[in-house]
Amino acid sequence: MRLTIICILNTAVMLFCFNAAAQKQSSTISKTSILKKEIITAVDQKQKMAQEMVDMVFSFAELGFQETETSNYLINILEQNGFTIERGISGVTTAWLAKWGSGKPFIALGSDVDCIPKASQKPGVAYKEPIVEGAPGHGEGHNSGLPLVILSAIEVKKIMEREHLSGTLMIWPGVAEELVGTKAWYIRDGYFKNADACIFTHVGNNLGASWGDSGNNGLVSVEFTFEGSSAHSAGAPWRGKSALDAVELMNVTWNFKREHLKPTQRSHYVITDGGDQPNVVPSRAAVWYYLRERTYEDIKAMYDDAIKIATSVADMTGTKVSHRLLGTAWPGHFNKSIAQAMYKNIQTTGLPIWDSSDQQLARAVQKLVNAPKKDQLGRSINGLATKLDTLNGPVLFSWGAGSDDIADIGWNIPTVVLRFPSNIPGTPGHNWADAIAMATPIAHKGVIAGAKVLSTTLLDMLTDTTIIADAWDYFKNVQTKEVKYIPFVESTTMPAIHLNKGIMEKFRPELKKHYYDPSKYKTYLEQLGIKYPELEKRGF
Repeated sequence: MRLTIICILNTAVMLFCFNAAAQKQSSTISKTSILKKEIITAVDQKQKMAQEMVDMVFSFAELGFQETETSNYLINILEQNGFTIERGISGVTTAWLAKWGSGKPFIALGSDVDCIPKASQKPGVAYKEPIVEGAPGHGEGHNSGLPLVILSAIEVKKIMEREHLSGTLMIWPGVAEELVGTKAWYIRDGYFKNADACIFTHVGNNLGASWGDSGNNGLVSVEFTFEGSSAHSAGAPWRGKSALDAVELMNVTWNFKREHLKPTQRSHYVITDGGDQPNVVPSRAAVWYYLRERTYEDIKAMYDDAIKIATSVADMTGTKVSHRLLGTAWPGHFNKSIAQAMYKNIQTTGLPIWDSSDQQLARAVQKLVNAPKKDQLGRSINGLATKLDTLNGPVLFSWGAGSDDIADIGWNIPTVVLRFPSNIPGTPGHNWADAIAMATPIAHKGVIAGAKVLSTTLLDMLTDTTIIADAWDYFKNVQTKEVKYIPFVESTTMPAIHLNKGIMEKFRPELKKHYYDPSKYKTYLEQLGIKYPELEKRGF
């Protein structure tokens, strides 16, 4: 009898504890749902702020490592909103961290800020017309990601302060992403060592997230410099040792080697120094390679082979060769737990409501660039997206693709990439046409939609400890169980901050004449005199 009573009492206590825990969890979920509805409304009310930030960064049009105007502008906004700034991280003048809060969870929030060479383009017009001929422009849409992050972080910060939520937010820029030139350095120098998770944003043409192997390639970016001796090209060419001959022989050798590389590789080069003038045997020449593959081992093998080839042609031509690592990225792999939590908020948020002007511009641009009828996944390309992407898991196989150094962060802490719909499907990528939408209502609406997703996902991560716990379980027991991160960047490898300096010195004075002035104009379109959308070039 006594044992029966004890068992009944124990059962009652267990049920009481279970019900209390369930009620507490239910209360937390209910509270979070209320906060999420509140922040969605708050983000909606920040459309003007989003538009101004997106348009302003668009007008700066700065190449990698030279994003001075962009960094100063965004830092000023963050300082005004209570964030503490650390400038010049990893020895990169335009790189910085902005922190607010204390304690756990420690969540890093980032996006890229650099633009594309020779991609200057007026927004909102369905024809090619540079703002400044030959100048850089946002032909990748990197003017939109950090405005999205900053808008979200400011609104989340307000709720954290009011609700006394523990947590640290760290905002950072992807400087020189087009050169894959900084994120591996950030990791090397320990800026993410205390972070629990990272959410990265990148412009796309739908709202989306994915987890697992992304199908992208990793890469090394390396420049080979040959030193020979000059001579008169006609009077005594036999006395010269042509560094340009070495560059050309290296390129010919590599092009023959392509036949014997896996079809997943991508390799491309530009000659950065081909000599001074034809009548002088070039004493110095250089070539810059991107070597891409699907695994660290294959990237390393290509890198080693390129060094062997460079050494061999130097011997052939009687020149000397040196090489410098300019950038690097691992193949992408992203976190399941965070992606799943994010996708629920994507479903709640939904795509922006595009009006007829948005769709007219999109279809006119697709016609302009001869966009394919379907994308690589077989989805129709016809105007802007009106149906959400699904949550994508690991690719089963990839023939190879582009690269992004966010992967280096993703191989060190749980990371996910939020793609938001601020651009037009079917554009070529890294092209002036990809800039057309990026200071228009399409970009502005996409940023607001993305900010709603990021804000609500942050609230989930701040109030539900299982998301980050599950994220680390996936990171340790799935992602890195067999594959371990090995950096290409060494302790002595300096960031290539010299890149693009001359180009920006050439074009910045003219670009400054076209910087957006929100005190005079409601939008950058208005400042440029564009009646959105302009489907045909106006006659004069």
